[in-house]
Amino acid sequence: MASEIHFQSLVVSRAEPAAAGIRLFEFRSADGADLRSFDAGAHVKVRTPSGHVRQYSLSNDPRERDRYVIAVKREGDGRGGSRSMVDQVQVGDRLEVGEPENLFALDEHGHGFVLIAGGIGITPVLAMARTLLSREQPFTLYYLTRDAASTAFLDVVTAPGMRGHVVLHHDEGDPDKAYDLWPVLEKPGSLAGRHLYCCGPRGLMDAVRDMTGHWPGSSVHFETFGADTKPRADDRPFVVRLARSGMAFQVPAGQSILDVARTHGVRVASSCESGTCGTCKTSLLAGEADHRDLVLLEEEKAGNIMVCVSRAISDELVLDL
Repeated sequence: MASEIHFQSLVVSRAEPAAAGIRLFEFRSADGADLRSFDAGAHVKVRTPSGHVRQYSLSNDPRERDRYVIAVKREGDGRGGSRSMVDQVQVGDRLEVGEPENLFALDEHGHGFVLIAGGIGITPVLAMARTLLSREQPFTLYYLTRDAASTAFLDVVTAPGMRGHVVLHHDEGDPDKAYDLWPVLEKPGSLAGRHLYCCGPRGLMDAVRDMTGHWPGSSVHFETFGADTKPRADDRPFVVRLARSGMAFQVPAGQSILDVARTHGVRVASSCESGTCGTCKTSLLAGEADHRDLVLLEEEKAGNIMVCVSRAISDELVLDL
């Protein structure tokens, strides 16, 4: 059975640039009623004008009950969800928005926090900074971007209330000017109960993973925004055959197995739709998959596939559906 997403129709009360290529959206209830509460690190699913369902982290203060705030980066070579949000959504529009979910929650027992955000990765981390500030808990936010023009929420992170908590660094697109995080991460034991939260591009995430190998595993947390879901130049169509029903359909380049299955009335459990949560894990009975998720272990890949992002190397895949 597919996991049900409980959508509500919300009004877009703000739609404005947040930075170059990034647009801020604010959602409110049409009747002014309170929205479902959320904790820092939470996200909501949004049915975009393109029809794709995408998840976006909530950036506003979790104490606010009257609105949800997200920021969307326009991915010109993506599947179209972000493009349709940035290019089409205007104030007054109504969009279907799911209830908040949280796979990146702050540890309630932490005594000190290191927050690392790269680019659009600031979205969940900003809500964390706001929460920690309100609790008067110690934290430092390292916000790494290309330049001021591409820095979302620049006014928020440079506001007086954040002073002393934020290290803002622009590398100007030059790898030689990247911020050196090693002095920050080399001594995890310098503060008992210290936790690290990181969200940003794959390169930043990999670098932080490498530098925190000596940290206790339970104290390091990542929000990936998902695997690389952008179509690739060498993507080609392939056939998916469903073993239980005998149904077969073609998956074209630019569409996922999950998307095409839905158009054929096949219900598959899903959640993140970005290759990170594991909900859509499906048994692979025949064929060779092109794995693009961030979940499966090497020993699992021969017999399983994440149908939200992965494709096929062989001409046909047979799935246990």
